[in-house]
Amino acid sequence: MIPDKISATGADIEKTMGMTRDMDRDMDTDTRGASEAGATATAVNGAPRLPSQGGAVGGTAGYLHRAVADAPVQEVFPGIRCRPLWTGENGASAMVVELDPGSCWEGVDLHEPGPEEVFVVDGVFHDGDRAHPAGTFIHAPAGSWHIPQSAQGCTLFVFYPEG
Repeated sequence: MIPDKISATGADIEKTMGMTRDMDRDMDTDTRGASEAGATATAVNGAPRLPSQGGAVGGTAGYLHRAVADAPVQEVFPGIRCRPLWTGENGASAMVVELDPGSCWEGVDLHEPGPEEVFVVDGVFHDGDRAHPAGTFIHAPAGSWHIPQSAQGCTLFVFYPEG
């Protein structure tokens, strides 16, 4: 989800668009040069298109993408759902967590064995101590805890680097 409010002036947007046009032009030039050398395929919207490497980008095994809407939904508590996106071999994982308005984690959420990284995508997340609006990043070290809740509802991207 995209936050309702984006803070930018018309000049900021025009400056960004100008930079994007410059980058597109540079990439078109780079793409033509690379194509002549046989290193890349046709450009799409000004971005170089990589040759197929057995279905993996850049020939790297394990490159994965998943739409949140396609992720399975697991209700962990009433009004709190997890959508697992990825799990690594070492137990690391990434997920989207949705909290309905008025929902609250049952008990304490203890971060073990490692830290928890949270980005508030939409709404306002409350950790039991303070409110964190959309656009906030939270690092919770291993051994820390909180009580996830939201009065108005929120969507979080959560990453556990150590499982």
